[in-house]
Amino acid sequence: MAQNQDTPDAVNGSHIEVERPRLSFKEKVGYSFGDMATNLYFQTFVLFLPIFYTDVFGLSAAAMGTMMLVTRIWDAITDPVMGMIADRTESRWGKFRPYIATLSIPLALGGILTFTTPELAGSSKIIYAYATYMVLMMLYTAVNVPYSALMGVITPNSAERAEVSSYRFAAAFVGQLIVGFATLTLVRFLGGGNEELGWQLTMAAYGAFAVLLLMLTFFMTRERVTPKKVVRNKVSFDLKDLLSNKAWVLIGVATLFQLTYIVMRGSSTAYYFRYFVEDQQLILLGYTINLGYELFTSSFVTLGSISTLLGAIMTKLFTKRLDKKNVYSGFLLISATASCFFFLLQPENVLLIYILNIIVSYFFGAVSVLQWALYTDAADYGEWKFGRRATALIMAASLFMLKLGLTFGGAFVGWILELHNFVPLAQQTDDTILGIRMLMSFYPAIFGFIGGAVMLFYPLKDTMMVKIEEELLARKNAGEVENF
Repeated sequence: MAQNQDTPDAVNGSHIEVERPRLSFKEKVGYSFGDMATNLYFQTFVLFLPIFYTDVFGLSAAAMGTMMLVTRIWDAITDPVMGMIADRTESRWGKFRPYIATLSIPLALGGILTFTTPELAGSSKIIYAYATYMVLMMLYTAVNVPYSALMGVITPNSAERAEVSSYRFAAAFVGQLIVGFATLTLVRFLGGGNEELGWQLTMAAYGAFAVLLLMLTFFMTRERVTPKKVVRNKVSFDLKDLLSNKAWVLIGVATLFQLTYIVMRGSSTAYYFRYFVEDQQLILLGYTINLGYELFTSSFVTLGSISTLLGAIMTKLFTKRLDKKNVYSGFLLISATASCFFFLLQPENVLLIYILNIIVSYFFGAVSVLQWALYTDAADYGEWKFGRRATALIMAASLFMLKLGLTFGGAFVGWILELHNFVPLAQQTDDTILGIRMLMSFYPAIFGFIGGAVMLFYPLKDTMMVKIEEELLARKNAGEVENF
């Protein structure tokens, strides 16, 4: 279904009628399946990978933190490389969709190997951890960069992309919900009490589901935005355009701090409940619910995921009244502020632990949705300003900043635990418990505050995006770019 609208012609000042393709509900849902698939991995990395490496695989907290830094920096570097490869890809299925389909099975196999604990010792075991995790993250990059870039080419309409972003993140949070609710239960059930086997089989199950979802994305979407066919710019030109794009630079920096904030909180959650909160009881409507580590952690993460999903769904209500950048900035600041109050809670404050997490997660939902909509706006701004479009590079560079946040968040958790003398599977000292409480409150909040402040300087207001979109459509109709 198409909708026509009179748009000012940037070339001669007259008005031209431009067709704006609209996406079907089926295609929006099909696109969103891809983020559900990748979040089965991403949320597992955030929530459980650190505690898997320390409490199951057998690494020290310091070794885990250093590994997160080294492997994820390499992983972050591969993102722009993959973006430039994808931008230069030509196939009958488009630039980006082929990678989503062909690499889905290798990604699943990489997840199984990473969460396998081999019968090795010393440096051999550490080398295995580095090698398998690096391979897994490279495969994740090779799927997720083209997937993220795909949102920028399935429609030229900025408002439509914002709606697609809502679908995408609703599905992403369903993936988050699955990981938070089911992972620890699956590990226990599939492993029969053997955590090493349980993690391996759990990742096999997630991998099979991810393959199905990624194939559905491939078959249910198509690429429509095709840049004018010109001689491909040198890589240095692409990078110069990227770094000259003020909008991308600011949302990229904000993403770095935003992800450091949420990854530190997420990676600390399992430690928080296993070593600080421990077993508790919740009395609700006259019923007593016994909350052990597994149930308390799973229910905490699940309620947080539901709250984040609600925040994501309701994002449009706020962006109708406020610029996207203001909603992003304000909600990130509110989420970080609420996170600080976790330091005041005691293990027996069960209901308050749930309520505060709901608040933190709800306001973070809109931040996650708007992050990607703002990136695609930055891609439009780059094409409008420089006359060249490099969607995959924009999204890959954005993933680079996201991965840096993932890198620093995971590394800081390991190093801070080591600083506070954490010992896996042992009775922790008061100093260690203090560090774990700080990891759920003030430490990550610092990065959330910085990310929210940075976005106050983001230059693309919604009114400016309407102007940019109209001028790009006018150029297309005038023959300056190839038809969408």
